[in-house]
Amino acid sequence: MEKLYNLLLENKLTLGSVESMTAGLFAAEFTNVPGASKVFKGSVVSYSCLVKENVVGVKKETIDKFGVVSAEVAKEMAEKGRKLLDVDVCVSVTGNAGPTAEPGDKPVGCFYIAVATKNGVFVEEQKKLGKRNEIRNGAVLAMRDITYLKSI
Repeated sequence: MEKLYNLLLENKLTLGSVESMTAGLFAAEFTNVPGASKVFKGSVVSYSCLVKENVVGVKKETIDKFGVVSAEVAKEMAEKGRKLLDVDVCVSVTGNAGPTAEPGDKPVGCFYIAVATKNGVFVEEQKKLGKRNEIRNGAVLAMRDITYLKSI
Protein backbone atom coordinates (compact mmCIF):
# COMPACT_ATOMS: atom_id res chain seq x y z
CA MET A 1 0.00 0.00 0.00
CA GLU A 2 2.94 2.33 0.59
CA LYS A 3 3.79 2.38 -3.12
CA LEU A 4 0.21 3.46 -3.93
CA TYR A 5 0.27 6.03 -1.11
CA ASN A 6 3.53 7.54 -2.41
CA LEU A 7 2.21 7.73 -5.98
CA LEU A 8 -0.94 9.52 -4.85
CA LEU A 9 0.99 11.87 -2.56
CA GLU A 10 3.54 12.75 -5.27
CA ASN A 11 0.75 13.52 -7.74
CA LYS A 12 -1.40 15.38 -5.19
CA LEU A 13 -4.33 12.99 -5.70
CA THR A 14 -6.98 11.97 -3.19
CA LEU A 15 -8.37 8.45 -2.83
CA GLY A 16 -11.61 6.87 -1.71
CA SER A 17 -13.18 3.43 -1.94
CA VAL A 18 -16.59 1.84 -2.31
CA GLU A 19 -16.40 -1.75 -1.12
CA SER A 20 -18.89 -4.57 -1.18
CA MET A 21 -17.36 -8.04 -0.77
CA THR A 22 -14.27 -6.69 1.03
CA ALA A 23 -16.41 -4.81 3.58
CA GLY A 24 -13.82 -2.09 4.17
CA LEU A 25 -10.66 -4.21 4.11
CA PHE A 26 -9.07 -2.04 1.42
CA ALA A 27 -9.69 1.11 3.44
CA ALA A 28 -8.35 -0.54 6.59
CA GLU A 29 -5.20 -1.75 4.82
CA PHE A 30 -4.58 1.58 3.13
CA THR A 31 -4.96 3.53 6.35
CA ASN A 32 -2.35 1.31 8.02
CA VAL A 33 0.17 3.40 6.08
CA PRO A 34 1.46 6.25 8.28
CA GLY A 35 0.21 9.56 6.89
CA ALA A 36 -2.63 7.96 4.91
CA SER A 37 -4.92 10.84 5.87
CA LYS A 38 -2.93 13.08 3.52
CA VAL A 39 -4.53 11.30 0.55
CA PHE A 40 -7.33 9.02 1.79
CA LYS A 41 -10.69 10.75 2.28
CA GLY A 42 -13.04 7.89 3.09
CA SER A 43 -14.85 4.72 2.19
CA VAL A 44 -18.37 3.43 1.82
CA VAL A 45 -19.07 -0.19 2.67
CA SER A 46 -21.95 -0.97 0.36
CA TYR A 47 -22.48 -4.59 1.28
CA SER A 48 -26.19 -4.57 0.44
CA CYS A 49 -27.94 -3.52 -2.76
CA LEU A 50 -29.94 -0.93 -0.82
CA VAL A 51 -26.75 0.83 0.27
CA LYS A 52 -25.37 0.63 -3.26
CA GLU A 53 -28.56 2.27 -4.52
CA ASN A 54 -29.55 4.68 -1.72
CA VAL A 55 -26.15 5.85 -0.50
CA VAL A 56 -23.77 5.39 -3.43
CA GLY A 57 -26.30 6.01 -6.20
CA VAL A 58 -25.96 2.83 -8.25
CA LYS A 59 -29.07 2.51 -10.40
CA LYS A 60 -31.46 -0.29 -9.44
CA GLU A 61 -31.88 -0.93 -13.14
CA THR A 62 -28.17 -1.65 -13.48
CA ILE A 63 -28.29 -4.19 -10.64
CA ASP A 64 -31.46 -5.78 -12.02
CA LYS A 65 -30.13 -6.01 -15.57
CA PHE A 66 -26.53 -7.11 -14.97
CA GLY A 67 -26.54 -8.51 -11.42
CA VAL A 68 -24.86 -7.11 -8.35
CA VAL A 69 -21.64 -8.94 -9.25
CA SER A 70 -20.90 -7.30 -12.59
CA ALA A 71 -18.57 -4.91 -14.36
CA GLU A 72 -21.44 -2.46 -14.79
CA VAL A 73 -22.18 -2.28 -11.05
CA ALA A 74 -18.48 -1.96 -10.18
CA LYS A 75 -18.20 0.89 -12.69
CA GLU A 76 -21.16 2.79 -11.22
CA MET A 77 -19.85 2.22 -7.69
CA ALA A 78 -16.51 3.81 -8.62
CA GLU A 79 -18.02 6.68 -10.64
CA LYS A 80 -20.65 7.57 -8.06
CA GLY A 81 -18.20 7.03 -5.19
CA ARG A 82 -15.74 9.46 -6.75
CA LYS A 83 -18.40 12.17 -6.68
CA LEU A 84 -19.85 11.23 -3.30
CA LEU A 85 -16.46 11.17 -1.57
CA ASP A 86 -15.12 14.12 -3.61
CA VAL A 87 -11.88 12.35 -4.52
CA ASP A 88 -9.61 12.25 -7.53
CA VAL A 89 -9.47 8.45 -7.57
CA CYS A 90 -12.09 5.99 -6.36
CA VAL A 91 -11.69 2.23 -6.38
CA SER A 92 -14.62 -0.16 -6.02
CA VAL A 93 -15.15 -3.89 -5.73
CA THR A 94 -18.14 -6.20 -5.96
CA GLY A 95 -17.97 -9.97 -6.03
CA ASN A 96 -18.64 -13.39 -4.57
CA ALA A 97 -16.34 -14.32 -1.68
CA GLY A 98 -18.36 -17.38 -0.68
CA PRO A 99 -19.30 -19.72 0.71
CA THR A 100 -22.33 -19.07 -1.49
CA ALA A 101 -22.72 -16.83 -4.52
CA GLU A 102 -25.04 -13.88 -5.06
CA PRO A 103 -27.91 -14.58 -7.46
CA GLY A 104 -26.66 -14.65 -11.04
CA ASP A 105 -24.16 -16.62 -13.04
CA LYS A 106 -20.92 -15.51 -11.35
CA PRO A 107 -19.16 -18.20 -9.31
CA VAL A 108 -17.55 -17.89 -5.89
CA GLY A 109 -14.18 -16.23 -6.35
CA CYS A 110 -15.31 -13.92 -9.14
CA PHE A 111 -15.08 -10.19 -8.52
CA TYR A 112 -14.97 -6.91 -10.40
CA ILE A 113 -12.75 -3.96 -9.57
CA ALA A 114 -13.24 -0.49 -11.00
CA VAL A 115 -11.08 2.62 -10.73
CA ALA A 116 -12.63 6.01 -11.54
CA THR A 117 -10.46 9.05 -12.29
CA LYS A 118 -10.87 12.28 -14.23
CA ASN A 119 -9.75 10.28 -17.27
CA GLY A 120 -12.61 7.78 -17.05
CA VAL A 121 -13.29 4.40 -15.50
CA PHE A 122 -11.27 1.21 -15.82
CA VAL A 123 -12.97 -2.10 -14.90
CA GLU A 124 -11.40 -5.54 -14.57
CA GLU A 125 -12.80 -8.99 -13.81
CA GLN A 126 -10.71 -11.25 -11.62
CA LYS A 127 -11.06 -14.71 -10.16
CA LYS A 128 -9.35 -16.05 -7.07
CA LEU A 129 -9.55 -19.57 -5.71
CA GLY A 130 -9.56 -20.23 -2.01
CA LYS A 131 -11.54 -19.81 1.14
CA ARG A 132 -13.69 -16.75 1.81
CA ASN A 133 -11.07 -14.57 3.48
CA GLU A 134 -8.36 -15.63 1.03
CA ILE A 135 -10.60 -14.38 -1.80
CA ARG A 136 -11.34 -11.12 0.04
CA ASN A 137 -7.66 -10.50 0.78
CA GLY A 138 -6.81 -11.31 -2.83
CA ALA A 139 -9.35 -8.71 -3.93
CA VAL A 140 -7.72 -6.07 -1.70
CA LEU A 141 -4.32 -6.77 -3.26
CA ALA A 142 -5.83 -6.57 -6.74
CA MET A 143 -7.53 -3.28 -5.83
CA ARG A 144 -4.19 -1.88 -4.70
CA ASP A 145 -2.38 -2.98 -7.84
CA ILE A 146 -5.04 -1.81 -10.28
CA THR A 147 -5.41 1.54 -8.54
CA TYR A 148 -1.65 2.02 -8.68
CA LEU A 149 -1.61 1.32 -12.42
CA LYS A 150 -4.68 3.38 -13.33
CA SER A 151 -4.71 6.30 -10.89
CA ILE A 152 -2.69 8.76 -12.97
